[in-house]
This record gives sequence, structure tokens and C-alpha cells, in this order.
Amino acid sequence: MGALSHLRVLDLSRVLAGPWSGQILADLGAEVIKVERPGSGDDTRAWGPPFLKDAYGENTSEAAYYLAANRNKRSLTIDFTQPEGQRLVRELAAKSDVLIENFKVGGLAAYGLDYESLKAINPRLVYCSVTGFGQTGPYAKRAGYDFMIQGLGGLMSLTGRPEGEEGAGPVKVGVALTDILTGLYSTVAILAALAHRDRDGGGQHIDMALLDVQVACLANQAMNYLTTGTPPRRLGNAHPNIVPYQDFPTADGDFILTVGNDGQFRKFAEVAGQPQWADDPRFTTNKQRVANRAELIPLIRQATVFKTTAEWVAQLERAGVPCGPINDLAQMFADPQVKARGLAIEMPHPLAGQVPQVASPIRLSETPVEYRHAPPLLGEHTEQILGEVLGLAASEIERLRVAKVV
Repeated sequence: MGALSHLRVLDLSRVLAGPWSGQILADLGAEVIKVERPGSGDDTRAWGPPFLKDAYGENTSEAAYYLAANRNKRSLTIDFTQPEGQRLVRELAAKSDVLIENFKVGGLAAYGLDYESLKAINPRLVYCSVTGFGQTGPYAKRAGYDFMIQGLGGLMSLTGRPEGEEGAGPVKVGVALTDILTGLYSTVAILAALAHRDRDGGGQHIDMALLDVQVACLANQAMNYLTTGTPPRRLGNAHPNIVPYQDFPTADGDFILTVGNDGQFRKFAEVAGQPQWADDPRFTTNKQRVANRAELIPLIRQATVFKTTAEWVAQLERAGVPCGPINDLAQMFADPQVKARGLAIEMPHPLAGQVPQVASPIRLSETPVEYRHAPPLLGEHTEQILGEVLGLAASEIERLRVAKVV
């Protein structure tokens, strides 16, 4: 039984940040009911290609994007623009512990589904609102997407080749990282609010903003600016505070060298056949190596091209110097460590037979993650949820379906 199997989560969110949080809670055992629009559902169901293929090799309506963030949930379709649909959501909220939504600020108030309205019927409800800019401030009413937030929130100013190099310019991260991080922070906040509820008995409203998360996750780069007043510049794959800590060319490609301390640099210099580097006053300490980056990096590049990536990785691993290849996703999923950790799994799926999934990274010794449901088909569990949770008779559910409420 999962660690959160005693909880029910009403997931009204779409796209990635909110659903990612809902999937984490579901992986940990919570019952997560995904409330979707009849007919279209979560936007990401259509965000393809690629789409999952059915048992006959034909595309289904399930985009890979949607499949990434919705396992272990049950799907219920409700049109809550209709009064009866609003009533159903309120009744579900009354029987839930957590609600996650990512509508525009004030968007659910028109339907009586905002926090204050639902708090009146369920004071224990933990209500998490995920928006681009938060519930307050001059941008609160704006829509916010990950790519835009990466730019506005400073991340893209740090990502990409430095000025003067070929291809110089800002670049977004290759996955919607701000959405993912917001989903993680939302999960932490929800669990904190539930812990508080265990002591106090009351729920609360959580205001999560993609911009807030993006700024918070600038970490050392934000502090580099706040302590100096100088905005950090793009360094490509180099590190602003550690040298050498970047990619280097090899005889057959590239590899990543991540020297974290002076002892590791001395070991690297020995493997590179250049032990004198470690005693050179320009390079003896990390502080000196950062100051003399422009002199050291070309020397290392001249040395690394004489061995293959595999040779560098093998020799440096034996010496205790952190390093690694630059894998594409096929190489990554074929990596023996990734395979040993079981990070690629399959789950039964009603259309495809099996659907691939990326395993949860959470490893709990007593209450491990369980993979109970594949990402659901649109409305797959509507009758089941309305019957089990709200006690509606089959005839009433049919009436709601005819009226296009569900």
C-alpha cells in the first residue's frame, strides 16, 4: 500500500506542471481523479506526433506528451461550465483531501470552484493553484508557459553559447524544466500543507507560480548576481564557478569532465600526461583556474582529442575523476546503470496492449511506488468514479451523459 493511499486528489490541471505534481502523488499511492473537458480533455492529449500506437500499429489519440505526466490516475469528464457539472465537482471536492488546478487567476470563481467557495464545504481541503505569475502582482492575469518563463525568468540568459562563438545566443532547456520544477515544488507544498493539517485540522491555499520557481532555481547563479551586482554571462557548457567543468572534444566525439576539487584536478592532469599543470601557479587551485580559464581550457582541449571518449571515461574513472559521455536518449536508455535501475518500464494499456513509461525516481523501502494504472483514456473512469465516490445510480449517470454534463 502506497505512502499516500489514504488521500484523494482532485486534479483539475492540464498540460505539465499541475499534472506532474498529480502524477507524483499518484505514484506515492494517492487516489488521483483527473477531471477533464468532455470531448477534448487535457490539451496535451493532442500535442503530437508522436502518438501511442494501438495493437494494430495505428495511431491512437494519446500523445506521448500526455502519457508522460498522467499515469496512476483515473479520468473523469465533466463540463463544469454547466451548473450540474459544477455541482459534481463540488461534491467531489467535499470528499477530497487535495485539489490541483492551473486556471487563470480568478478563472474558477465564476463556477463556484475557487478556494474560498470550496473551503466553505470542505475546510480540510488543500487547494493548490498553479499559474504563470502567481495570484498577486502586475502580471497575475497573464497566461504563462514554460518557454516564456525561461526567457523572462533569466534562465535563457545563462543557457547557450557565449558571445563571440559560432551559434552564440540564448537557448531554452530541451525539456519544459520550469514546469517540471513547479510540479515538484507544488508536491512539496502539498505535502507540507497536509502535514500541517494533521496537527491543525485545517486545509489551506497554495499559490504556486512558474516565475517564482524559475527565479528560485537559478540557485548559485542568482547568488552570483546578488553578491556582485553583475549579471552572469553565458558560458556554453562551462561552469561559472568551477574549472575545468565542461565538455571537451575527443578523438571520436566529446565527453564531459567535471573536476570538483584540486585533488581531482591533479589526478586529471596525470591521466592527461600533463602533471605539471597541477603545480602551475595559474592552475593550482580552483580560484586560480577560474581566473585563468582562458589559458587552461585550450590546453585541455589540445590534450583530449588524442583519446576516444570511451578511453577517457575508463581511465578517468579508474583515477577517481568524475566524467562521462554525452548520450542521446537511445544511448541513455541502453546504459547499464539506467537498465539496472529499471528506469524504463511498461504498463498494460487498453488500446496498445502495453505503454512505455519512465519510472519514478523515488525509492521508498517500506512503501514503494506502485504502477497501478496506465495514463487513462479520456473519460475512461467516469461511470466508475461517479458511482463509487458520489454514489450515483447508473440511470442518473446516463441522464448526465445525455445532457452532456459528463
